[in-house]
Amino acid sequence: MNDSQWNVFLRFRDEFKNLCNQWGQFSNELYPLQKEAAKGVPDYNLETAIVYNKAYDEVQKTDKINFIVIGDNPGKEEQLASNQKYLVGQSGRIAEGFFRRNSELGTDFRKNVLILNKTPVHTAKTVQLKYILKNGSKEIVSLINESQKKMAQLAFELHNGLFSNSKNDFPELWLVGYSELKKNGVFNRYRDELKKQYEGYSSWNKVFVYQHFSMNRFIVDLNEFRKDNNLPLKNCLEEIGKIHKNEIFGD
Repeated sequence: MNDSQWNVFLRFRDEFKNLCNQWGQFSNELYPLQKEAAKGVPDYNLETAIVYNKAYDEVQKTDKINFIVIGDNPGKEEQLASNQKYLVGQSGRIAEGFFRRNSELGTDFRKNVLILNKTPVHTAKTVQLKYILKNGSKEIVSLINESQKKMAQLAFELHNGLFSNSKNDFPELWLVGYSELKKNGVFNRYRDELKKQYEGYSSWNKVFVYQHFSMNRFIVDLNEFRKDNNLPLKNCLEEIGKIHKNEIFGD
């Protein structure tokens, strides 16, 4: 990163860390809701209600950022006190393997990618956020909704800042896992705020939407597209990302 990009990243990291500290005051109220929502999930120890991504503290100015990848919310492995990093479970390992196998992308998933979520509020499975929204207090509902809006704002500021300070190799923002971005999905507030933030900015052209890495859905979707399209990998990714982007945002 150049000096300007590094400062953009530092502002993002510091603001997000402060927000997680503020939102952490709701942890005691969140824990019983998270536990109840996750009943029946095996091998699961709830340790962190609001998960800050400690991988940000390992980022160096010399790192080249090619992608910002935005998942859903921290899951079982992400919230462990020994981890507290995003996409370190099965989905993360699939993503890591994808970039490792496709060297033409020139990307180390743990070095050249900044990973965000649509909210730092943990649930064992994303759909369980609906249980918390239904059964939580007004304060908890507000927390989840407002955290989505704030994370959309931060994602835009980070991406647009890195993009606008690039001379070439403009970083892309990937939204992975889009089912809950659809109408009546748990992340529709995130979707609407993100679109609002990008209005009038050319960095929107570098925003793409994909299936989630979990259950190999991202790779299955990509392989199905490549069967019918004789295009290089980068072009396939761009086309798929635009197709799903249109499904979610209508453009």
